Amino acid sequence: MRIAKNWKDFEVLDTSGGEKLERWGRYFLIRPDPQVIWNTPKSSMWERADARYIRSSSGGGHWQQRSLPQKEWQIGYGALRFRIQPTNFKHTGLFPEQAVNWDWMAEKISGAGRPVKVLNLFAYTGGATLACAAAGAQVCHVDASKGMVGWARENAALSGLSDKPVRWIVDDCKKFVERELRRGSRYDAVVMDPPSYGRGPGGEVWKLESAVYELVSLTAQVLSEDALFFLLNAYTTGLSASVMEYILGVCVARERAGALRSDEIGLPVTASGLSLPCGSTAIWHQQRGDK
Repeated sequence: MRIAKNWKDFEVLDTSGGEKLERWGRYFLIRPDPQVIWNTPKSSMWERADARYIRSSSGGGHWQQRSLPQKEWQIGYGALRFRIQPTNFKHTGLFPEQAVNWDWMAEKISGAGRPVKVLNLFAYTGGATLACAAAGAQVCHVDASKGMVGWARENAALSGLSDKPVRWIVDDCKKFVERELRRGSRYDAVVMDPPSYGRGPGGEVWKLESAVYELVSLTAQVLSEDALFFLLNAYTTGLSASVMEYILGVCVARERAGALRSDEIGLPVTASGLSLPCGSTAIWHQQRGDK
């Protein structure tokens, strides 16, 4: 497991009984986590939470406010800044475990020694986009949600990256890739972070397990001849890291030299000293003496 251990403004303090206690800057939040199937004793630290997300038996849920003085605030990761806001879907606008991938991508881009074009699909609030842009890449940021793209642009401004060459695209990711292929557009790197389940702009049902192979196969065609990497994330327990690595193997590695890898990514838990699994990543990357 690769661990996102370089955070200063974020911390998983403890986990138990299907929940995790997190510190987001100076605020403490309790959120449900399906991976937390253990029931270890909870210390008094849990009582310090400023808000807790309560799931509804009919679906969805709500935040139980305790002492959260404001609806949004900011945290930083290195030079990057992010607006944090608890949403009705338990999320806060950021997946902090992805920082381990941000660092890896930034190193690949800064070490390429040439201009790099990155396609970031299902780009959400822009963590990967900002990391790649800060490392010197030209980025195409694509998400079907206008609100999420707006949030990402705000994060870019907070990070002092508004002047970087980023295209902000509100569109269905598959349809955008199809148009890019017709236009002959090519990218040196692809980041794909699709949701486990969702609905498209026209009400289409998206289920990762049934859609990911076709989408990866399609998107692999926009890679340039001298491509650096293709990074694929998944949060669903029904899609293992090894399965995603296999998909990249048949869609990408068969056509070009390079290396494949896959693993869980996670976050350190302060109370236990252990690591909380937070999803999986599979990567194909150009290999020139690197890891």
